[in-house]
Amino acid sequence: MIAAFFFYLFAGILVASAFMVVAGRNPVHSVLYLILAFVNASGLFVLMGAEFLAMILIVVYVGAVAVLFLFVVMMLDVDFAELKQGALQYLPVGLLIGGIFLAELLLVVGAWVIGPGVPAAITAPISTTVTNTEALGLLLYTRYVYFFQISGLILLVAMIGAIVLTLRHKARVRRQDIGAQVARTPADSIEVVKVRTGQGLGSNSVGGNP
Repeated sequence: MIAAFFFYLFAGILVASAFMVVAGRNPVHSVLYLILAFVNASGLFVLMGAEFLAMILIVVYVGAVAVLFLFVVMMLDVDFAELKQGALQYLPVGLLIGGIFLAELLLVVGAWVIGPGVPAAITAPISTTVTNTEALGLLLYTRYVYFFQISGLILLVAMIGAIVLTLRHKARVRRQDIGAQVARTPADSIEVVKVRTGQGLGSNSVGGNP
């Protein structure tokens, strides 16, 4: 009874917040409703016993992606009212495309059949005595450890490639050279100039020719 109550509570708030993400006039409010939708979806995952997915949804999507969206929306000086002025003229096309997607989803769900060989493909079922997170860890670091390492290497190469492609050196920008700073000597840093009495520092005196 309690589980059903929390299920309908999380599901109702999730649907309402997802609707407000689309219907919200203020982009900042839409991002906040998106964060609320993620939190309620993580609650549904906890009720299903998938606490690892709930944690990932909170840490990755709420803590990183949604907050990044919020900062980007708040930092950009965009007139969203002007952008939404011509949105109604695309409403018929949007409804047509949405109807096609809905019909495809209904056809896929109505004709969904689980193959007879799918249950037999599971060679080593996971023990029910361990938690969901521990079971995923056992699978990732034992059976699929090589695929896990390969995916990590691919992400590392992609990150290095993105840094190399976006790194640009400008010729007129002065940058810090730590090696040159460490190699400096007092002779390179200080210049002793002899100045005659009553003459002061001039262009010839600084050049070393009094």
